[in-house]
Amino acid sequence: MVLETIPIKHNMSDLPSTPEMAADTSASAPENAAPGSIEQQLIELQAKHSEVSDAYLRAKAEAENIRRRAEDEISKARKFAVEGFAESLLPIKDSLEAAIAAHVAKPDTPVETVLEGVHATLRQLSSALERNKVIELNPTAGTKFDPHQHQAISMVPADQEPNTVVGVLQKGYLIADRVLRPALVTVAAPK
Repeated sequence: MVLETIPIKHNMSDLPSTPEMAADTSASAPENAAPGSIEQQLIELQAKHSEVSDAYLRAKAEAENIRRRAEDEISKARKFAVEGFAESLLPIKDSLEAAIAAHVAKPDTPVETVLEGVHATLRQLSSALERNKVIELNPTAGTKFDPHQHQAISMVPADQEPNTVVGVLQKGYLIADRVLRPALVTVAAPK
């Protein structure tokens, strides 16, 4: 906000020479403010203040609306984050239910047929996990033990370098480069 300056008389000849003349000058000032007078400037400043105050309130309300919308979007994202993952698991559930229904209808189904269905369902599950960025951790024997991705269950004597994986008891999983579950492994003991 820029305030206009009021010109000040510096020349002594412009000032009234006697108190009576000063009284005459002040008495002759009109009741209505002339353009550029203090009253006019006050009116202009009040109008600008009202305008700026209104703009401030509108901006504040807009910021509050944006914050509220962002909170709603975050809430919805959290609530429905697993929607895609759950959707990819539904065909697997359908396959398992179909296998159970087939076994109930024909209890004498050959083991090979059931095993074939189990393998197909496992492939479906592996595919769904890969699509959703769930990566399997299955270190091979001789891989250096990584405490960030592996959990040592025991140390066993082995004919390989110390602190390397000897065997995997349970696979681990990563999701977006974060360990979801560490692989349970046995580790070669120092010699």
